[in-house]
Amino acid sequence: WLAAGRASRRLVLVVVFVALLLDNMLLTVVVPIVPTFLYTTEYEGANSSLAPAQTEPAPPALKAPPFSSIFSYFNNTTVTVSGSTSVVDLANGTGSSRPPQPPTSSPPLPRGCPEGEEFLAKENVRVGLLFASKALVQLVVNPSVGLLTNRIGYHIPMFIGFVIMFLSSVMFAFSGTYTLLFIARALQGIGSSFSSVAGLGMLASVYTDDFERGNAMGIALGGLALGVLIGAPFGSVMYEFVGKSSPFLVLAFISLLDGALQLCILQPSKISPESTKGTPVFTLLRDPYILVAAGALCFSNMGVAMLEPTLPIWMMQTMCSPKWQLGIAFLPASISYLIGTNLFGILANKTGRWLCSLVGMAVVGTSLLCVPLAKNIYGLIGPNGGLGFAIGMVDSSMMPIMGHLVDLRHTSVYGNVYAIADAAFCMGFAIGPSTGGAIVRAIGFPWLMIIIGVINIAYAPLCWYLRNPPAKEEKIVSL
Repeated sequence: WLAAGRASRRLVLVVVFVALLLDNMLLTVVVPIVPTFLYTTEYEGANSSLAPAQTEPAPPALKAPPFSSIFSYFNNTTVTVSGSTSVVDLANGTGSSRPPQPPTSSPPLPRGCPEGEEFLAKENVRVGLLFASKALVQLVVNPSVGLLTNRIGYHIPMFIGFVIMFLSSVMFAFSGTYTLLFIARALQGIGSSFSSVAGLGMLASVYTDDFERGNAMGIALGGLALGVLIGAPFGSVMYEFVGKSSPFLVLAFISLLDGALQLCILQPSKISPESTKGTPVFTLLRDPYILVAAGALCFSNMGVAMLEPTLPIWMMQTMCSPKWQLGIAFLPASISYLIGTNLFGILANKTGRWLCSLVGMAVVGTSLLCVPLAKNIYGLIGPNGGLGFAIGMVDSSMMPIMGHLVDLRHTSVYGNVYAIADAAFCMGFAIGPSTGGAIVRAIGFPWLMIIIGVINIAYAPLCWYLRNPPAKEEKIVSL
């Protein structure tokens, strides 16, 4: 059974699907957790430690009226219980100026707007840098993983990726400070690089037919989409009702199951280098068609990367959203991305992948322009749904194009080209959060959406150049 499984292309597709699913669940599960966790531990924690000092001076301020000591104690209890009796009415003349003070010294109610505007402005930048650290590390590691897959094959790097993802999940579960969360996020970037580059390269080498490869890539990206779909809502609900560590411990357990699956289906001890030497990364980067495809992946994903750290904080400020809504807001984007990748994995080959990516980028830009118009969580359904569907169109079109361009114009070894494709994702998820937080602090969230939306619409026409890319002369003879 194991021998048959190792020869089965479908089981290889399952392994890659699960690896991408876990990677992207861990990627997005932190989106609703980190902003509220840092706000609770740092801002509310600091203010609650000052609360006793602020409540003690209250009684001297009420010395003027008779029975002031009785009323001051009574007011304190009514403020906390928020009850009202006829005795309070007797004290209205002297206590009318006091009720506004206790809310400023007490933590905000769960459904109320959070305090600390300046803290939230700074948190935009810090959360953005934390989210970007994963992509920055992945960007640095990707070229090395591409070279490694050419030398030892795809199986060992896939297993290394599983081990690192497990360690990252456990570290997230037990990290209580910003620094430890930052290290866990950076560690995830290393594991993600091994999993995604090796997984996509393995699929491209197993599915040699261009049409079959397009379908397989669409299914594998469905795993990515499902991870994004489950991650943010799962994280927000578990954090609200169970605790911070719970979603990460669940992911660590699923990672162990993935490791067992890889041990059965793949052969992590087997070194299987490519029979032919792959085209160097720098040669591929000089190919203008590969650069156009990589740019489409980068800018389309940069939009959602900018939303991840900034949208939850903007919702806390403008919509007074509770914790569970911060993750649910990404649900329409995730569902539509899942539909888009599976639908256009098949349709893009018939209608033209260049056309799907062109239309997709235009829709990405338009959806981003509509996000700031939302007044509540229901107003985000349309823009986020359109955004996810359009990114699914671009991703499911561009990933097969990357493999096709290598077949057409270079040596058919796929580790390096998918290292470039993954690096394009990472550029979007590195530049997006790190600059997004700073832009929001400088000019505001609506202007951030306008900038990235216009960039996507302006880049869309470049996809026309991928309509009929020319083949190299020696490749024409072999084809």
